[in-house]
Formats: sequence, C-alpha cells, structure tokens
Amino acid sequence: MSQSLGRAVVLIDNGYLSAILRDEFKETRIDYLKLSEVICKGYSRLRTYIYDCLPYQANPPTPEQQELYAGKVKFFNALQKLPSFEPRFGKQRPRAGGFVQKGVDVLLAVDLVRLSSKGQIQKAFLIAGDGDYVPAVKAAKDDGVSVKLYHSGVFQTTLDGHTIPKYSNELWQICDEREIISDSLIKQCAF
Repeated sequence: MSQSLGRAVVLIDNGYLSAILRDEFKETRIDYLKLSEVICKGYSRLRTYIYDCLPYQANPPTPEQQELYAGKVKFFNALQKLPSFEPRFGKQRPRAGGFVQKGVDVLLAVDLVRLSSKGQIQKAFLIAGDGDYVPAVKAAKDDGVSVKLYHSGVFQTTLDGHTIPKYSNELWQICDEREIISDSLIKQCAF
C-alpha cells in the first residue's frame, strides 16, 4: 500500500472550469469525482469545494430561467451526493448586457486560508484563473501549504492587439506548481 503525501483540498472555480470546457473542449461533460481523484493522486483528499452561483431568477422568473435554474439545482444536488464534495454558492446579479457572479472569489479565498491556517491540508489544487486569489494563495503558502494551479492553455487577443493568457499571470507566478488543463486530463475525466 502506498503512503499518502499528505492531505489535500481541491478548489474549483466552476465558472472558470465551465468556460474552459465550453470554449476549449466542445462542452465536454466531466466526472468531477474522477477529476478530483486524478488531480489528487498520491494525496488524501479532504474535500472538493465547487464554487458557483445558481442562475438569476427574475420576479416572477421566465420559463427559460426556471428551466436553467432547475438544471443547475439538479447538477449541484448530484455533486453533493459525491463523497467529500461541497458546493459553495455566491449570487448572480444582473448587469448591463448579462450577469455577474458575486461572492464566489471570496468564498474560495476564505476556504483556502481557513484550511491552511488550521493545518488541515498540506496541498491545495486550485482550478481558477482570477488574480483575486493571489492574497489567499500567498497566505496559504505562508502557512506551509503547496498550491498547484490548473489553468487554461488558451491565449486571447485584447482590444489593443496584445495576446494574453486566459488566467492571471500574477496568480500563475505565485503558485508553487502549474499545469494546463489538457486534452489528456479532460479525456481521463470525461463521461
């Protein structure tokens, strides 16, 4: 029997992961438990936290909003039934031209800092791309936690013609390890 390298947590910004699956992998559906197991290989997984928002509902909600909401609730109910999985919800708010998530980044950052400061984990596997996580990663590292970032491998062109990655360069730099969410990883975890 192999010995564990320590206890780990998987922290998934599901808005980010969903965009990668949509834009880079033709909306491939994945098994989140398998993804967690592959990522945590060698570690004892304490828990997988998935951060997202339930879809916005007008008052009264439209039939389309009701259908979208019901689908998301079904998805999160299925995730909650997986061993050591816990969805965390921010709020989705309307804004000109669409919607914006509120509170998701803060929830993820608080969990990373809390688990690190209490010595509950030795490793954090982060699927995210937002620079807002940098202070939390720094705090986790100060508490002795090694942080591995999984991120998009795609670059985008800005309005002024520059090519930049679909993740925060500052986040990429602060993490101890980095890995592109590759075709190989997605194939291992696809339904």
